[in-house]
Amino acid sequence: MCNTPTYCDLGKAAKDVFNKGYGFGMVKIDLKTKSCSGVEFSTSGHAYTDTGKASGNLETKYKICNYGLTFTQKWNTDNTLGTEISWENKLAEGLKLTLDTIFVPNTGKKSGKLKASYKRDCFSLGSNVDIDFSGPTIYGWAVLAFEGWLAGYQMSFDTAKSKLSQNNFALGYKAADFQLHTHVNDGTEFGGSIYQKVNEKIETSINLAWTAGSNNTRFGIAAKYKLDCRTSLSAKVNNASLIGLGYTQTLRPGVKLTLSALIDGKNFNAGGHKKQILFPPLKW
Repeated sequence: MCNTPTYCDLGKAAKDVFNKGYGFGMVKIDLKTKSCSGVEFSTSGHAYTDTGKASGNLETKYKICNYGLTFTQKWNTDNTLGTEISWENKLAEGLKLTLDTIFVPNTGKKSGKLKASYKRDCFSLGSNVDIDFSGPTIYGWAVLAFEGWLAGYQMSFDTAKSKLSQNNFALGYKAADFQLHTHVNDGTEFGGSIYQKVNEKIETSINLAWTAGSNNTRFGIAAKYKLDCRTSLSAKVNNASLIGLGYTQTLRPGVKLTLSALIDGKNFNAGGHKKQILFPPLKW
């Protein structure tokens, strides 16, 4: 089984405790369905309560499993069209090749990326290349795994400027109920996170970040508690005294209601706190 995470997924469990079940200052709805022929449809829309701006997107996906092919079409209310074609586990087990293109009809702008990733039990590799004749940007990452320890590297190289534009390192440890993750971005941004699954009902996470040459240290604590198989409560707080609260209720299989609020602890009586109603996802 190819279970080594990608670089972007390092520390994902801690990020999920902080991010899932929140989305302050908006009303959002997600819909998903699948046709008899196997075509998957998903659409989402959200409106920001502060500005009243609304947006949405539509995605269709079709898989030809015998050939390892997946075709994905995307459209959003900014009138951006996207097409993605991926080919997986055919040339080699764990190898995935992808062509991702974007077209904006209003401006005629076209862009694309060639992507490749290869995952095995003890490592995962990946590379993306922009389709840009003026000088593509090359992205790459690698993660090594050994007895629960994970070490990763991520880079991007701008061929037009012959310059390394991204240079990131990460180190972590992953067990069944505990994860530790640290990273350094471009030698100036430092961060770390700890994830602990206390039991089947309680998950906790701690996040810490700071920037070299700055006294601005960022620190946060988050927790998720499952009241039962249908209901969960989430809470988080950071050193800026911002308090996030979330409540998720499964109304029926495939239908969830999420309520969340962001409270400024320093100005509790001043108002202006953000609330959210989230309906993710509806499935038929």
